Amino acid sequence: MDSTGYRPTIKDLPEDIRPRERLLKEGAEALSDIEILAILLRTGSREATALDLASMIMSRFENLRRLLGATVEELGEIKGVGPAKACQIKAALELGRRTAQYSDQPRRVIKTPDDAAALVMEEMRHFDREHFRAILLNTKNQVIGTDKVSVGTLNSSVVHPRELFRNAIKRGAASVILLHNHPSGDPAPSREDKDITHRVMEAGKIIGIEVLDHIIIGDNKFISLKAHGLI
Repeated sequence: MDSTGYRPTIKDLPEDIRPRERLLKEGAEALSDIEILAILLRTGSREATALDLASMIMSRFENLRRLLGATVEELGEIKGVGPAKACQIKAALELGRRTAQYSDQPRRVIKTPDDAAALVMEEMRHFDREHFRAILLNTKNQVIGTDKVSVGTLNSSVVHPRELFRNAIKRGAASVILLHNHPSGDPAPSREDKDITHRVMEAGKIIGIEVLDHIIIGDNKFISLKAHGLI
């Protein structure tokens, strides 16, 4: 048989190195990130197996934290990863994120800027673009949720008060804390950061949802505009 263009599939691999068979035999904890991702993908493409695709994805984004921040469009740029596979990956990672946040304990209370920053620091300090988020609080300053508002560029974030307050209104938030990251790692606020903050605060006054603070996340450090007397 002419082997030109022949490429083995996962089914052609020995059973003891197939991801799904390994999971059944050894448990999910025994698998590498690439193997687990290959199981999520289920199938490969004409040019690559599911393991090959998983390897390319992890090579592109380097680790699961960065993969969590990837958009469907960015995933779709990888050859062999269409919209369906990109959605599968995003859905699985989001499910994992929500599971990690789930707790039977009482709702977290935000009393200081440190409390707010700690809620998002480990995730947001690794993003390579500016992400704008809002912590939604009830009347007791308990966390209702953390809302993903927008994703900007390397050095700016596009935020419209309408988008920011839409979910806060829906969830019945009494107040919000604004957060966004600086991919440079330096949390020093820009003039644009201050302007956005004041614009959102004015909108909040009209709506009846108080903006308590705006926290800028750097690399394992942050700045509270409230604590620095900037708002």
